[in-house]
Amino acid sequence: MKKQHPVVERSRQRLAALGDIESRTQFGGYALAVEKVVFALVNENALYLRASEALQAYVAQQPLQPLVFRKRGSAVNLNYYRVDEALWDDPRQLLALSAASLHAARQDVQARQAPRRLKDLPNLSLRMELLLHEAGVKSVRHLVELGAKQCWLRLKAINQHIGFKTLLALEGAIEGRHEATLPQAVRAELNAWYLETLKRADS
Repeated sequence: MKKQHPVVERSRQRLAALGDIESRTQFGGYALAVEKVVFALVNENALYLRASEALQAYVAQQPLQPLVFRKRGSAVNLNYYRVDEALWDDPRQLLALSAASLHAARQDVQARQAPRRLKDLPNLSLRMELLLHEAGVKSVRHLVELGAKQCWLRLKAINQHIGFKTLLALEGAIEGRHEATLPQAVRAELNAWYLETLKRADS
């Protein structure tokens, strides 16, 4: 059986609470990951944690050495900080900062995987994306911030043919599911709002 790198093994033991820590070679060292999300690197017999808000706050009080990677003769600072002996000797702090690094890494992965255009969301076509743009809703983030009802009202203002199905489609898009799978309670609440809105428009 192949012998593991001592720092990789030490990291696995100390950070076992984070989950199953996998390692793979990277940058001449090792990348440590939980569920394929890389949160730390091992380079030249030292552990480096990925930057996070918690780690940045710690570094402001207890300076840690950043990881410097040489690329084509130039020094490039990576967003990782070396775990010194003082931090190794503080298991609770080390685990807390490692958990923060993992959380930050997961958020980055989720952000990269998130739909970048409205038409990439469930239920929304290119035609609907163009209509939403015309209504002033030009990003996934704006759609989520406004909510299905406000977006529907904006669409209705420029296209009187917009109906209840579009409201369901918008709600499903925000929740990341096909409109047919929306819970009955959500559909009922949206239907009540829809009927009340039409009633007010007619009066």
